[in-house]
Amino acid sequence: MARILFFVLGAAHILALIVEIPVAEFTTKALLMPVLAWWLHQRGGPGLMVAGLLLSTGGDVALEFDGLFIVGMLFFAAAHVCYVVFFARSRKAEGRLRWTILGSFGVMWAVGVVILWPGLGSLQIPVAVYSLLLTATAATAALYGVRTGIGGALFLVSDLLIGLSLTDTEVPMHGVLVMATYMAAQYLLASGTLRRSERRVPTPA
Repeated sequence: MARILFFVLGAAHILALIVEIPVAEFTTKALLMPVLAWWLHQRGGPGLMVAGLLLSTGGDVALEFDGLFIVGMLFFAAAHVCYVVFFARSRKAEGRLRWTILGSFGVMWAVGVVILWPGLGSLQIPVAVYSLLLTATAATAALYGVRTGIGGALFLVSDLLIGLSLTDTEVPMHGVLVMATYMAAQYLLASGTLRRSERRVPTPA
């Protein structure tokens, strides 16, 4: 039930963005992550991932108000700390694969910062630090599994689109693309950890 509600809210939010209904945009956005957290908790998902989704709610709401961009970024930074801690504690790829994944994401972070840096103004340091946490989520999620890896990559795409808007770069259907990739990212991160935890539960004799 909760998962269906999440998908319904997601579709309603995209529709509200397309037809430009601000009240519906705000309401559906504010409900998305709590509903996903509720679903993950119901299914016995990891507490750190539930906490990350709830912290993301704070970020979603804060970013809807002028002057609260840094507050929203702090909420999301805290969410990424939860994600990174969970993924880092869990089983991950070893040896050459591990360092290849970490190195690749490190290069992506550096390239992204270099591209965005000139247009960020006073947000240069906060964005650089936040994007490092975001990249850490993507890298550790990729080490954890394919589904979570895709989720982490989509989170990078979503926030890169936000970063481009801070530099006044025009992106067609910007709001729709940001939210579509963001919702997919959060769902894949949550469901990916749930699938792994469910496989660890022993089957009753």
